[in-house]
Amino acid sequence: METNIESEAYQTFVEATQTLNNTELKNWKRDGGKVVGYFCSTVPEEVFTAAGLAPFRMRATGSTNTELSDACFSNINCSFPRHAMNLALEGEFDFLDGMVCLNSCDHVRRIYDNWIRNLDTHFVKVMSLPRKVEQPQIEWYDDEIKILIKDVEESFDVEITQEKLNDAIKLHNEVRELQKEVFRLRTVENPPLNGVEALNVIVAGTAIPKARYKVLLEQFLKDMEGVKGKGGHRVRVMIVGGELDDPEFINVIENEGALVVTDSTCFGTRLFWRPVSESYDDPVTALANYYIFDRPSCPRMTGDQERRMDFTLEMAKEFKVDGVIGERLLFCDQWSVEHYMNNNDLKKAGIPFLQIDREYILSGKGQLSTRVQAFIETLEGKGIKYEEVV
Repeated sequence: METNIESEAYQTFVEATQTLNNTELKNWKRDGGKVVGYFCSTVPEEVFTAAGLAPFRMRATGSTNTELSDACFSNINCSFPRHAMNLALEGEFDFLDGMVCLNSCDHVRRIYDNWIRNLDTHFVKVMSLPRKVEQPQIEWYDDEIKILIKDVEESFDVEITQEKLNDAIKLHNEVRELQKEVFRLRTVENPPLNGVEALNVIVAGTAIPKARYKVLLEQFLKDMEGVKGKGGHRVRVMIVGGELDDPEFINVIENEGALVVTDSTCFGTRLFWRPVSESYDDPVTALANYYIFDRPSCPRMTGDQERRMDFTLEMAKEFKVDGVIGERLLFCDQWSVEHYMNNNDLKKAGIPFLQIDREYILSGKGQLSTRVQAFIETLEGKGIKYEEVV
């Protein structure tokens, strides 16, 4: 995954994406800071920032097997929680001072049960996430966030005031806007960064303390000024899916001549394309509305597929994609159903769609390359009349 981007900030992003306990986190811990890991992008990380903690999105980067976690999970469980739990049992997450889990799916929910039985972490909590995106569910999550705030205050001996929450929301929104600026660099015909490089930038944002990450993002955008665009690609594609934090998956696609220019994933645009509203009197209300309704949802939220497709079409149009690749981790029922509907809806819109099922740790690169190559051949010269796409 070579790059021609000459930027120290970008090298920091790469290191943070390729490792777990990265240099920026080590520096944070060295200076007395604490880190709280969390599963799922619907956990309100602004609460941790407001508490003076560094939020860390859980990944299983670097895992090679599930030998230890196989005692906790079956072989028909999603490979992401199996690899993440295996790393935890190996001590790779010992740098965490806390961990928050969600009932985002039954597979991830089981991590909490096994974590509290097998590991000694200072603060471990499971949050309840509703399944719908209507007002009762927003109020439900409002209560959940208040409970989280109270538990964090008691466990870490801190006070999370409305002022601190407002400041955290403002900081995170500033980061989101900078991330959107990075993605807007990819709307042009020959973008100055490819999909691998963009994913490195965004994943790093889930693993570096937010204030520091903002500084690095600002520097990165300055470094990108005047960088020549990358040409030579055969088609422009979009990735739609869930847990995609591995740039190597994108690399395989781009090595076949496709350029990944945008996405709708939980390590991509769904993290930052919409800001948290700063107009509410109560910041908790703002967070509840954002994480349940305002941001693009994932398939675990029922009754919201139409809005998710609207967002996919919005991205496809803005970034002028020639086709969409749907990625799904094996044994994920939610994305299996979602991609069935995506295929039907995109076909109606005249946008070609390819579904790829995969394990969390990338394997079968040859087969993946063959399928992507065949897909690219169907896209070349086709052209999509987006002015006709509703």
